[in-house]
Amino acid sequence: MPSEGEPHILAEIAERHARIGREQLALLRAIGRLDPEAPWVREGARDLPHLLAMRLGISEWKARRWVAAARRLPELPGVADALASGALSLDKVVELTRFAAPEDEARLIRWARHVSVWAIRRRGDLVERAPVREDRRAQRDRRVEWWFLQDERRFGLLAHLPAAEGAAVAAALERWSERVPAAPDEEGSPPDLPARRADALVAMAQASLAAEDRADRPTVVVHTRLEPSGGPTPGAELERGPVLHPETARRLSCDARVQVVLEDGHGNALRVSPIRRFPPEWMLRQLRYRDRGCVFPGCGTTAFTVAHHLRHWSRGGPTELANLALLCSFHHRLVHEEGWRLHRDGDVFAWRRPDGRPYRPGPPPPAPAAPPPRRAALAAAVPARSAPGPAP
Repeated sequence: MPSEGEPHILAEIAERHARIGREQLALLRAIGRLDPEAPWVREGARDLPHLLAMRLGISEWKARRWVAAARRLPELPGVADALASGALSLDKVVELTRFAAPEDEARLIRWARHVSVWAIRRRGDLVERAPVREDRRAQRDRRVEWWFLQDERRFGLLAHLPAAEGAAVAAALERWSERVPAAPDEEGSPPDLPARRADALVAMAQASLAAEDRADRPTVVVHTRLEPSGGPTPGAELERGPVLHPETARRLSCDARVQVVLEDGHGNALRVSPIRRFPPEWMLRQLRYRDRGCVFPGCGTTAFTVAHHLRHWSRGGPTELANLALLCSFHHRLVHEEGWRLHRDGDVFAWRRPDGRPYRPGPPPPAPAAPPPRRAALAAAVPARSAPGPAP
């Protein structure tokens, strides 16, 4: 319930908003007095919107919208009054001037007061035929950038795409995210959609690399060193990237798309694993035939799977079917980075949680019914004696 002073504060906000609207109207009218065709290069700008973007500290996209609105306002006095009175915000006025006509001005103002800025912008996009140069600019400005966050062992990715191509990427990510398995602690809970999309993006990249059969296909290179004692260092190094945990390096080295360079303490290469490592194609076919899909209980996905060594090759594990298991990329990470353990027990694969408890899928078995108490059971088995009657 509003406090006693809040209505006064709301009235003050409305009055200040109207005052700002009057100043914004004066700003647009001042912009309208500038010659948009003047050679603004003398001010260090390509054109008028570029000049306003630099002088006012706004985006060039917004500056172009302001210039266009300033040109239309003299034809739309009702829209100008709505801005000056605070009935319409600057954002709504800028979008409304894209398509409003003087004969429809009053009706559009009433409509604009009750809808969002997005709804007005959407209508403007539908009514206004954007010049083809806008699509050409979006195509020309497309870019994808990536970088490693050295302190956090993370990878940053930024993409700017034309709308149609971006929609195709979004649709592919959504489709792939439906195939990403859920973590054991996610079962029965709403999925973490951003995390699923991140897993889907990785899966798409891994599937693309797996399809490459050229000798010069892209390769991830991991450098790891030996201590003087002969044991491994605490971390491994991703070429052109950050330091990795040894378990992450072991997970990557399970995959044939990774080349491992073993170095001494001075950085000299002692051994380089071949890129086309193990297992061979015929063994992979047998592994897929035997396991059918990821061997984590209840998963079974056949998408983006890898051949996991139950005993890692760096610890003497042989590359043979008895020492391999088919895992999807998600459950592969569970084994290496999350501390889960997997071993083969006859014809089944047994999983243990990081705390050592066996993982048993599905609901727990029902508890056995408690037996009836011994005394009650005896009483039920022996008929009660009739009470003795009174003495004659």
